[in-house]
This record gives sequence, structure tokens and C-alpha cells, in this order.
Amino acid sequence: MNDSSKPVKQLPFTRPSIDEDTIALVAEVLRSGWLASGPKVAQLEAELSAYLGGRPVRTQTSATAGLEMALLACGIGKGDEVITPALSFVATANVIVRVGARPVFVDVGLDSRNLDLAQVEAAITPRTRAILPVHFAGLAVDMDRLYAIAGKHGLRVIEDAAHAIGSSWRGRRIGSFGDLVVFSFHPNKNMTTVEGGAISGGSPEELTAIELHRWHGQVKRGPDDFDTLLPGGKYNLSDVAAAVGLGQLRRLEEFNARRRKLTARYFELWGAEPPVRLPERGDAGHSWHVFTPLLPPPERLAISRREFIEAMRARGIGVGVHYPAIHLFSAYRALGYREGQFPNAEAVGRRTVTLPLFPAMELEDVDRVVSAANDILRGARVP
Repeated sequence: MNDSSKPVKQLPFTRPSIDEDTIALVAEVLRSGWLASGPKVAQLEAELSAYLGGRPVRTQTSATAGLEMALLACGIGKGDEVITPALSFVATANVIVRVGARPVFVDVGLDSRNLDLAQVEAAITPRTRAILPVHFAGLAVDMDRLYAIAGKHGLRVIEDAAHAIGSSWRGRRIGSFGDLVVFSFHPNKNMTTVEGGAISGGSPEELTAIELHRWHGQVKRGPDDFDTLLPGGKYNLSDVAAAVGLGQLRRLEEFNARRRKLTARYFELWGAEPPVRLPERGDAGHSWHVFTPLLPPPERLAISRREFIEAMRARGIGVGVHYPAIHLFSAYRALGYREGQFPNAEAVGRRTVTLPLFPAMELEDVDRVVSAANDILRGARVP
């Protein structure tokens, strides 16, 4: 059998790593009969708290739920404005709308994909109540400057750290300091609970509000004494999910170290004149949730992004898109946003491709991705 007849190894752009010890812990929970929120959730919250320097942690079914509950716990609602980047997963903006506030978009850095803090100050109005930044791909926002702006104007900061578990700013882990910080444990994140998230931080009053919103707004004062203080939702994590999270948290530093090594290989292979625009490299505090270079501008490329993705998939390589610009979605055009307002977010939204990056990858897999991308782009250059 020659090489051309061998099946092509499929390389997705992401894949979770679940070890046998974690599977055994899940089986133990399933046999225990206690599947909903219980001792494993309490243990996961305690271990996450220890990982984040002792800050209080409350888990939820998703980071989306966590962001919404954080906004509600801060009293943000109708008539308020929240400044947030025009580039993120749409949930970042959706939660602002869902609590009745208005998202005020600002542009991002073309390479960092993080909030342009120079534009944040210009966007502040008397109705601004909070800034909701995103640590894109695990690259920390300039925390010193962010909190200086928030402090100067008396604003809350709700950090969308969905990409940033294990990231740090100047040696301090994201979530170990600051205001309210929300993590995601979706299957494609650096650690997973299958589905889930967590909030780090909060005053005693805010923690109570988060707990009420997480569980129907209900309190139990005795075996037959219940009260409902507000119309809360149901966003409590299960013990089954928490068991997965416990196994993942214990390997998080290992996972992130591997992500950094794989990313370093991408940078090494593409060198000084890459055929794509590489994202900001950052420092050792970057946890590299995703690797998202930009294709050349459309006028310099004879194929579309879709055609590039299809060509990579034909070679057995999965490619994602992180993310389209939020303000160009129909729901946000309806709020008055339009094309041309945030040029960097729009450029990223049109040109970004998410290349494979996950702990089980080998360095040879990176070589394969780079070789395939080079080959496709070499034949698609506009003279």
C-alpha cells in the first residue's frame, strides 16, 4: 500500500483530553445516586477557590449564565450601558441585552483582539455602569489600565474570562484579583466540566444574589420552610459535571504548558514573514485557548475564507472561526450598529481562522497544519 492510499488522519481544531481517572470519578458519582449539585460541586468550588488564591467561587451551567448573573448581582438593568468589545462570542453582548441594558461596543486591537482601552474612556457616558472586557484567546487585557479607568469613573468590571482559565497578568492569575470574573468550562476550553462555568469574586451580598439567581431565587430555612425572594433561574452545576472538572483542574497547568509549546511551534515555523497575520504572542501568562491567525486581506487572496477552510478539511484538518464581529449580526444592527464602525473587529471577523490547538496534539501535527496552510495560500496569492 502506498502513502496516497492511506486514510487521512483527521485533526480537529480542538478536542478535550479526558483521562481514565476522571472517567472513574464520574462513574463513582453515577453509582453514588447523588447526581445534581452536591459534594462534588462543593469540592470543585473549593479547589477552584484555592487555585485562585482563596477568592470565593460559585459554579454555573455555563459562562453565559455566569455573566448574566454577575450583571444582575451588580444591579445592572434597564437604562444602563455596559462597554464591551465588538469582537467576542455573541454571548458576551447577549447577556447585556437580556438584563435590559445596552451594549456599547468599542473596537479591539487587530492582533490582541482585546478591548481598545483608549476607546473605552471615549465611550463612557452618564449611563455607563460597567465595563465587560474579554481576555481573548487567553491573552490578558491590560489589567492595570482597565481598573484605573473603571476606578476613575466609578464603574464595575465584569471580566469575560471564558478563554482565560490559567492565564495571568504580571504573575497574578486572572480571577485571583479584580471585580467579578467569569470562566467557561465548555468542552473546547482549556479545562471542561462538559458544560459549565464559574464566577470568581463578589461581596457577601453579591454572592447571595448569585446563589439566588442560580437556584430559582429560593431560600430554605428549615425542612418545610421555603421562600422565593426573586424570580431566579436554574443554573446549578451537577456533581457529574463537577467530577469532570475536578479531574481537569488537576491537569490544567499541564494542559496550558502543552498549549504554549504547540503555539511556540506555530510561531517558529512561520518565522519572520508568515503568509498569515499572527496573533499577538503575549508572554508566559498567555494560556492560548485558541490560535487564530488572519488570512491575507481579500484583495490579496484569490480564494475566500470558506474555500480555505474547505481546502484544509480536504486535507483532514479542522478549522474554526473565532469570531464574526458582533455588531454586524441582525440583532445588533437592530440596535443601530452598522458596518464601518469598528474596523479592526470587522477585519478580524472577515479574515480569522482558528487552527488546531489542543493538549493531545503532537508537534508534528503543527508541522502538518502549517505545511497545508502554506501550500493552499501559496497557490492563492494575488500577484
